[in-house]
Amino acid sequence: MSTTTVLQPATWTDVGAPDDFPDGAVWPVVAGGMPIAMFRQGESLHALHDLCTHGNARLSDGYVEDGRIECPLHQGLFDICTGAACGGPVTEDVRSYPVRVRDGRVEVATPLLP
Repeated sequence: MSTTTVLQPATWTDVGAPDDFPDGAVWPVVAGGMPIAMFRQGESLHALHDLCTHGNARLSDGYVEDGRIECPLHQGLFDICTGAACGGPVTEDVRSYPVRVRDGRVEVATPLLP
């Protein structure tokens, strides 16, 4: 049995300049009407949905350490590159979004809202 992945249409939203996102920090932005937590690791930029899957806390209020974000409510951990849950009490991954730098601006792709 084979499965087919259906790609949702996305919109790219400008969220700032690369220098707006310091290395090792987290910043809240809005892209495509979605709350996004932006991260920088060296030259790489990453975007996660800015809401913990366990306690509905804003990840952008959390702490970044060793490539992970710690939820400020119950200290659950998520990988900032993939959104994977990597430390209890969280068990459900948080959504990650594609990021690109285009013409000196950072853009995040989010699904088009219905």
